[in-house]
Amino acid sequence: MAAKTQSSNHSKPKSGRLRAVARAELPTRYGRFSIYGFQGRGPQEEAVALVRGKLKGKSAPLVRVHSQCLTGDVLTSLRCDCRAQLELSLQKIGRAPSGILLYLPQEGRGIGLMNKLRAYELQDGGMDTVEANESLGFAADARDYDFSAKILKQLGATKIRLLSNNPEKVRQLERAGISVVERVPCQPRISKISRQYMQTKKTKMGHLLEGL
Repeated sequence: MAAKTQSSNHSKPKSGRLRAVARAELPTRYGRFSIYGFQGRGPQEEAVALVRGKLKGKSAPLVRVHSQCLTGDVLTSLRCDCRAQLELSLQKIGRAPSGILLYLPQEGRGIGLMNKLRAYELQDGGMDTVEANESLGFAADARDYDFSAKILKQLGATKIRLLSNNPEKVRQLERAGISVVERVPCQPRISKISRQYMQTKKTKMGHLLEGL
């Protein structure tokens, strides 16, 4: 059973460029968290952070940097593994001594919701997820994690254990000043529907996935 968040451990970070605009308690099925709303200066610079435990304790906090996926996280689509990864991450963080889940508005690996739906249409015509993004004029993965690194620093999490299968996410965070002391696999059970999508992420995007 997940330990309860001790709200006295977390004070609102302050920054001229990065602001914690709100903080509240958030009880979930995976435990109790403190939820923060962060805003930066850029138009896409906003995020939610779920925090639990002492982030500056002896062990590095377990961190998931999760990109918003309306179709998966909310509408339970099986085309991707996003919802399964989100649930697995909350479960693992809820059981860890401390942790953070950052939830970022990076729909469709950074191309936006409408373009993601256009990419889906191309995939229905035979393209894979990388080919569809590139056909629309985007990179296979257009995400940037500099803003995520700023939030982690504000929260005091400069050394982390990162829940991710994506080596590029590790590289970007470390380049931005976050020490990733361990990469923890974030691989839920793969469904028959999402298997091809996962295979593409492994072969074309370098994601570290087992059993494919």
